Amino acid sequence: MDREDQLGERERAVLALERRGFTGPGAKERAIREELGLAPVRYYQLLNALLDDERALAHDPVTVNRLRRVRDQRRSER
Repeated sequence: MDREDQLGERERAVLALERRGFTGPGAKERAIREELGLAPVRYYQLLNALLDDERALAHDPVTVNRLRRVRDQRRSER
């Protein structure tokens, strides 16, 4: 696999954070700020872009496909 075909460290960290379960209100947002140094809005922008990135799908198909299903379901409810 070429270097261009691999996700960067931040992209891998975003997917790793999405794999975790969070309990309680604000726990995920706190982890986003403390562990990734990102504002939650920026985090969700990056995550949404990752869901359309084939490299992300290759790196973590279970998480990406789950999140794609959730996103598609939310879009169809609007």
